[in-house]
Amino acid sequence: MGNAYNTLVVYPEKCNGCGECEKACAKAKADSTDIVHSRIKVLKNLEDEYFGPVVCMQCGEPSCVKSCPAGALTKNPETGVVEWDEDKCVSCTICTLGCPYGGIYYNPLMSNVMKCDHCGGDPECVKVCEPKAIEYKTEANVYKDQGEREDLFAPGLAACLGCNMEILIRHTLRHVGPNTVLAAPPGCVPGIAVVGINGFTGTKVPSFHPLLTNTASMLAGVRRYYKHIGRDVQVLALAGDGGAADVGFQSLSGAAERGEEVLFVCIDNEGYMNTGMQRSGTTPYGSWTSTTPVGSSLPGKSGDQKYMPLIMLMHNCEYVATAVMAYMEDYHEKLEKAIQASKKGFAYLHVFSPCTTGWRYPQEKTMEVQRQAVATNTFPLWEYEREAEKFAFTHPVDNPTSMEDYIGMLGKFRHLSKEQIDHHRNTVATRINLLKAIAEEGIKPLKAAV
Repeated sequence: MGNAYNTLVVYPEKCNGCGECEKACAKAKADSTDIVHSRIKVLKNLEDEYFGPVVCMQCGEPSCVKSCPAGALTKNPETGVVEWDEDKCVSCTICTLGCPYGGIYYNPLMSNVMKCDHCGGDPECVKVCEPKAIEYKTEANVYKDQGEREDLFAPGLAACLGCNMEILIRHTLRHVGPNTVLAAPPGCVPGIAVVGINGFTGTKVPSFHPLLTNTASMLAGVRRYYKHIGRDVQVLALAGDGGAADVGFQSLSGAAERGEEVLFVCIDNEGYMNTGMQRSGTTPYGSWTSTTPVGSSLPGKSGDQKYMPLIMLMHNCEYVATAVMAYMEDYHEKLEKAIQASKKGFAYLHVFSPCTTGWRYPQEKTMEVQRQAVATNTFPLWEYEREAEKFAFTHPVDNPTSMEDYIGMLGKFRHLSKEQIDHHRNTVATRINLLKAIAEEGIKPLKAAV
């Protein structure tokens, strides 16, 4: 799948428009205070109040390289940097037209083009950016690590457009590997073809379709049988919130309490979406569903959601974590820890998975919804490792963004009043304070009785 390189990662929402990055770049590249020499530009004075650095993306297949008639631009396979050769350049500026991101510029004082070269691996702009709107790091390691592994999920799915489920299943099975037995109880997961049609599964691993009520107990039996015959097999559940937090909770709780060697992934779309978008225990307060309609007598769901990750934390599991696919490296790191933990006991991953159909948002906003859920602390990311006696936030948010911005993205919340939004805000604040207290105090695992 190719190499993963360090790159400049820009966070426009953190930029205050100070321009220090431009000054540092001009100083480093031309020993000048004139920012016309800067190879990074800060957008300013737009109709909307917006600041944001614009810099070369060092594209995998650079349009500037393809469009350069003189061959003055090449991508270095060792560093990933698109390099400019001044001796070959004829200053035609075709590259500035070919770049879709505006990352290569014409310098009128020098009469040539200029572009970011990462300062040889130590970018000056990063050093002076106080709000941390620019970072220098590797973002694509997960694709390098997982790219050579086999895709164990077949094409031709029946998922809704924009569904988060496919990317979750593909990445999970690719990471867990072929030596796996998969259980998918009724819900969206088997509905989009994991269990399959006409005798063929949608996966390249053995898969079965348990009841909503017995997924964890069936997997526990499968794992015990394989251990009995001397074969080490990974058992995996991909279950919706109904098959975990509601109907499936009895067997899930029992398997966790017994310490069964099972990896259980709850894919939480906050409702029974596959059968008509009914409410579940994880449906948030005020949410519209087909069984909590909005009208003159009922303003959506009247009760708060069940916070399942914390419930599983109290089961003394080997590993418990929350995750979203929008933070892919975080997910894969937690998945690997869960795999290793499930060799010694019960491992539980709770994955936030928005539903474009049931939540009523545009299909292209699936990843943005996840990021906003994390940014508002609606769905905080954390993990608990029993052996290390460690509870920690993996993406702490000290200054959460506006709850109104997140709720405003979702049609299922379109009707909420100010009082209901305040209720959401207070619920989130209470939960995050509780989790912070747990992180500060720590958790001592229960020891086995003698």
